[in-house]
Amino acid sequence: MDYCKEMEVAKDFSSILDKEQILFNVPMNEHTSMQVGGKAKVIVLPSSIEQIKQVLERIYENNVPCYVMGKGTNLIVRDSGYDGILIMLSHNFSKTKICDNIITAQSGASIASISNLACRHSLSGLEFAAGIPGTVGGAVAMNAGAYDGEMKDVVIEATCINKEGEVFCLSLEELQFGYRTSKIQKQNFFVLEVNMELTPGIKNQISEKMKLLNNRRREKQPLNLPSSGSIFKRPEGYYAGKLIEDAGLKGYKIGGAQVSEKHCGFIVNTGTATATDVIELIEYIKRKVFDNSGVVLQQEVKILGG
Repeated sequence: MDYCKEMEVAKDFSSILDKEQILFNVPMNEHTSMQVGGKAKVIVLPSSIEQIKQVLERIYENNVPCYVMGKGTNLIVRDSGYDGILIMLSHNFSKTKICDNIITAQSGASIASISNLACRHSLSGLEFAAGIPGTVGGAVAMNAGAYDGEMKDVVIEATCINKEGEVFCLSLEELQFGYRTSKIQKQNFFVLEVNMELTPGIKNQISEKMKLLNNRRREKQPLNLPSSGSIFKRPEGYYAGKLIEDAGLKGYKIGGAQVSEKHCGFIVNTGTATATDVIELIEYIKRKVFDNSGVVLQQEVKILGG
């Protein structure tokens, strides 16, 4: 990609965004939960749908690569960095409101925070999301789930935008939710706002269930070290962590990246990992699991950069 062209597009954002909403040469180890990765040449932090729309229109018109990210919990940027434009929808785009049993949240809102908000208002249905570290937008796009709950169980409508900057709404049926996927992911749409319908409940019971699930999560997952959560999708009829352990990879390391000894479905940064370490370990795991079981693992985590 023409670096000058990219920078010219970024400079053009000054007519759309304030100066503090445009960042240059940002170390991505500071913005991803694995805490690895090189620099992103440009990050923009729009705070309204109109700003997002205009930014995407400029990017599309100039044919510049871009990626929309949330809190970086499911993202690894290569050590060489990312030369496109990252649109970050996190704290800058995280407003929420409640009307009766409907929660409306912008895509950058923390899904765990929304779960806690629901509990405070005695609304049940999002207990499973209390420990999920990402944003609402990412959770809906991949139909995130845990402990027998998924986003498809509560989402009734999502306002989305495509790469050309066109805004539209998708109903539950139109979202075409599947296991860790949706039409949003398949069509490369981006979530702007989500309506979730919950069930009135008893606050203490909701809170206790959330505590129970979080305790179970702490017991089984390596939450004490940086990671990107489950690295692989669950293969039909199998569990990725079990396949990895059966391949003899529990605790296996490449550089500072390690297959968690607590849960083999996780890769953790032991303190010195690079993005290259993590990516090489992902590929090594795929090969070893296939050799041992014949199962092809599909990664959940997104890898960005050339």
